[in-house]
Amino acid sequence: MFGKISVGKKFLLLFVFAAFIQLVNASAAGGTVISIHSIAFKRLVRDSYEWGNAGDPNGFFSWLDTRFREVKAKCNGLQDGSLDLLLRNERHKLGRIQSVGLRASEEQNFAGLLHKLVKVMIPRFSLNRGFEFYNVVRYGERQCLLQSVLITGLLEDAGLKSGIAMVYKNERGEISNNGHAVTIVKLADGHDIIVDASEPVPFAKQKGLMMIVNGSYRYVEPQYANKSPIIIAYKQANSGSVLKPSQVNVLDYDFVRSQFFFYRGERAPDGLLAAHPTSKGLLSSEYAMTLSVKICPRNPLSVYTLGRIYAMEGHKRLAAEQFERACKLYNKYGWVPDGPKEYDRYARQNKWINAKS
Repeated sequence: MFGKISVGKKFLLLFVFAAFIQLVNASAAGGTVISIHSIAFKRLVRDSYEWGNAGDPNGFFSWLDTRFREVKAKCNGLQDGSLDLLLRNERHKLGRIQSVGLRASEEQNFAGLLHKLVKVMIPRFSLNRGFEFYNVVRYGERQCLLQSVLITGLLEDAGLKSGIAMVYKNERGEISNNGHAVTIVKLADGHDIIVDASEPVPFAKQKGLMMIVNGSYRYVEPQYANKSPIIIAYKQANSGSVLKPSQVNVLDYDFVRSQFFFYRGERAPDGLLAAHPTSKGLLSSEYAMTLSVKICPRNPLSVYTLGRIYAMEGHKRLAAEQFERACKLYNKYGWVPDGPKEYDRYARQNKWINAKS
């Protein structure tokens, strides 16, 4: 297979190939698998730096360790010399715990510590800029998806199982179209918890999530143990069937990467959300949203939002096709938000599907 390639290069090629296979298998299984030093995590950082023409993406990792050393004393008096040492020590600590219950308790404690650490390291929340890794370094800003991915990456490097879920129904029961991202921690005792750095306390009790069931996205409602944040089961939004936490998985890597491009398209200057969008701004939104859909064609929010952009640009037929496709995806996953339904209904009533543009 490798011919006369040197031994060193053989090992390098084997390492890269193994890492690629791990990423593909993880995505197929529905797991995020984005530990902080993984190829998958580094790719998300590289996407950000390349998108913003922000220089060397390794600058993010240098900043991360330097920032940890600056603030660690503010987080329960952490004594670990570096962030890597903290994660390595926790991994060894968890590996020595034999009791499932005790390990789950330690996992929960460590997740709570990272909740505080990320908030201290990156003190400002920004919807407009906080989804870019280079803006973490430039402005100390974070946003729900980025902070959840960062917490997930740290947890996985410490030996915990975790990943990303989208929120469609918050703790107060308010509905949104996948309007928020959180970290899910799969505890050793078979239960789950939600870590949300947008909240003042570590563990949230969101009422509706988009996750993966049997290899497909599904809308589910977490079932909590009494008044605690421990998830003991999930109820499917459409059927009402109850599932064990082990039957419900976090979102796959393609979805997570796609969602970053969704935010780039949604928040493009003078684009989709601007008070006075320009043609140039909408083209920027369209470009990013098209990439989002290309990366994950099953991301219903990106499909729907690309339709909205097309509509604003006057491309009625293309918009109608996206609205129809989005509604089919949402319906398959168990819940259709009002926005996509209304846009699809309006496009059908006005026969946009037959329009030339």
